[in-house]
Amino acid sequence: MSIGELSRALGGGVVIGLAAALLLIANGRIAGVSGVIGRVWTSADREWRIAFVAGLLAGGLVLSFVAPGVFGAPVTSSLLQLTLAGVLVGVGTQLANGCTSGHGVCGIGRGSLRSIVATLSFIFAGAVAVALANGRIL
Repeated sequence: MSIGELSRALGGGVVIGLAAALLLIANGRIAGVSGVIGRVWTSADREWRIAFVAGLLAGGLVLSFVAPGVFGAPVTSSLLQLTLAGVLVGVGTQLANGCTSGHGVCGIGRGSLRSIVATLSFIFAGAVAVALANGRIL
């Protein structure tokens, strides 16, 4: 990893941490993306949720124009693979009562043992999935 890549990763992590902290301080809410998105239309407090999701989309769109190289290689998976991956992520976030942003960013930051265990599980499952996809297992 080059110094430029490392500084971009560090900068991105700082921005994500600050945004999560700001949401917690300003709204008393955890920046768990799956929970925020999952309750956009069913929650009484949908205004901030819509703004949060719009900010995620707008941030990615702006970044794609400002620094398109940061996204890496284009997605080459089929629609079926992407759909299956999305369903598995949705099921996993329901089973874990949260996602990588809720547990990994916010939960670990609060010192939650449950979030530490969940995040370690995410990392392990991701490593196994990559190994399977690359033919390194089985």
